Amino acid sequence: MSVRGFIFCCLLAISIAQDETNNKLFPKDFMFGAATASYQVEGAWDEDGKGENIWDHHIHSSPELIANNDTGDVACDSYHKYKEDVAMLKELGVDFYRFSLSWSRILPTGFVNKVNLPGVTYYQNLIKELKDNGIEPLITIYHWDLPQPLQDIGGWPSEFIVEAFAEYARLCFELFGDNVKYWLTFNEPYQICIGGYGLGYNAPGIKLTGLGDYMCAHHILQAHAKAWHIYDQEFRATQQGQVSITIDTMWYEPASDSEEDLVAAERALQFDFGWYANPIYNSDYPEIMKTRIAERSLAEGFKQSRLPAFTDEEIAYISGTFDYMGVNMYTSMLAAAKDEVPIAEPSYFYDLGIDGYQPDDWESASISTSKITPWGIRKFLNWLKETYNNPAIIVTENGIPDNSSVIDDVKRVRFYRDYLSNVRSAIEDGVNVIGYAAWSLMDNFEWGLGYTQKFGLYHVDFDSINRTRTPKTSAAYYKKVAETHCLVDTCEE
Repeated sequence: MSVRGFIFCCLLAISIAQDETNNKLFPKDFMFGAATASYQVEGAWDEDGKGENIWDHHIHSSPELIANNDTGDVACDSYHKYKEDVAMLKELGVDFYRFSLSWSRILPTGFVNKVNLPGVTYYQNLIKELKDNGIEPLITIYHWDLPQPLQDIGGWPSEFIVEAFAEYARLCFELFGDNVKYWLTFNEPYQICIGGYGLGYNAPGIKLTGLGDYMCAHHILQAHAKAWHIYDQEFRATQQGQVSITIDTMWYEPASDSEEDLVAAERALQFDFGWYANPIYNSDYPEIMKTRIAERSLAEGFKQSRLPAFTDEEIAYISGTFDYMGVNMYTSMLAAAKDEVPIAEPSYFYDLGIDGYQPDDWESASISTSKITPWGIRKFLNWLKETYNNPAIIVTENGIPDNSSVIDDVKRVRFYRDYLSNVRSAIEDGVNVIGYAAWSLMDNFEWGLGYTQKFGLYHVDFDSINRTRTPKTSAAYYKKVAETHCLVDTCEE
C-alpha cells in the first residue's frame, strides 16, 4: 500500500459515522467563545466620523448584488447596543468574544494621519465592557471591510497596501493592546482575494481570477508578517499577547481510494488552505501551486508565473509569523481527479484542476452548498497536525445557517453537538485544539445573502427598530457546553 493509500485508510476510519456523541470532558483550559464581524453587526455606517468602506460602496452602488437589496447600514445596531451584546455573551458563559475592528471607523481615510476618536472610543468601551464581565476579547484587525479610499488607489493587489495595513495594525496595538491577549490580522484571506479580486462575488467585486487574487494574497501575506513582527518587536514584551491569522477551508475528501483522487484532494487542500498557511507555518507557497501555475502561465503566453514569487528574504520574514493557528471550517467536499483543462484564459480553478462536488445525499443546511459534515472537521484538524507540526489551534468560526426566524433551532443544536464531538475526538487524536468560537453570536448581515440566512445563537428581529435579540434553543445548549465543558448530560473526566 502506498503512503497516500495508508493515509486514506486512516482517514476513512475517522469518517465512520459517529452514532454516539463524545462523552469526554473538554480540557479545563479549553476556551469557548462566540464570533461576529464589524460590518455584519455594527451598523452606524456613516456615524461619528466613520469613513466609507468597500462594502458600503459595493452595496450602495450596486444594491441588486445583495439579496433583497439588504445593506449593513444598521445591521444589528451593535454600535449602539454593544452592552446588550456583552450581556448576551455573559449569559452564554463564554470565555472569549471574537469581533473585528472597522478600519474605516478608526481611520476614515485608511491612513494614520487622521484618527477618528469616536471610533476608537467605541472599541475601548466594548473591550472594557467585555473585561468587566470576565470575557476575553479576541480581535480581528481586518474582516473584509477595506476603507474605500485605499481601494480607489489599488486595494490589496497593490504593493502600497502592505505598509498601510502595518501602520493600521501598529495603531491598533497601541490603542487596545494593553487589554487584548489574542489578535488575528486577517479573516479568511481566501475569501478576500478569490471573492474580492478573483470571482468578484465579494466587495470590491473585481473579476480577475488567476491574476488579481494571486496579487492580493501575496500582499496580504506580507502585511500579516509585517504586523506580526511589529507586535513581536514593539509590543510583546509589555502586552504579552498572541498574534495569528484565520484561514478558512472546506475539508476535501478523496472521492475514492485511487491514487489520482488522493492526489486531487491533497492538491485542493494546498491550493485552498496551504496557499496562505504554508508561507506562514512552513515556508513559501506550496510546491504544487508554484509548479502548476508556472507551467500554465508559460503555456498561456506569460513570461513568468502569474503567482508572484517571494524572495529568499521575504520567505524567511514571513515564515514563523504565528503564535497559534486560527481556522474557519463549515463543510466538506469530495475531490476527484479530472483531465487537464485546455490552456485558455487565466483561472485559479484551472490552475487547481480538480473536480470538487458535494453528493446530494449529504445532509444540507438551508444553503445547498453548506452540507453538514461533522466528520470533516476531525479529519481537517488531524491534517493540520500532520502538515504544520501540530500548532495550537483555535477554531475561530463554525456554524450552520437556516432561512427562518425559528427559535427552537434543534438542527443547530445537533450541528454544534456533532461538530464539537469531532473536535473533542481530534483532541484525543493528539491535535492541539485550544479553543472554539461559534458563528455567530446573533443573526447578522451575511454579505451577499443579506438577512436571508441566519447563523445566530440569538435571533435578531431586523423588522424592529430596536433590533430585539431573543435567545434560541442553541444558545441554551451552547451555554451548557461552555459551563460544563461537556456535550451530553454526564461526561467522563
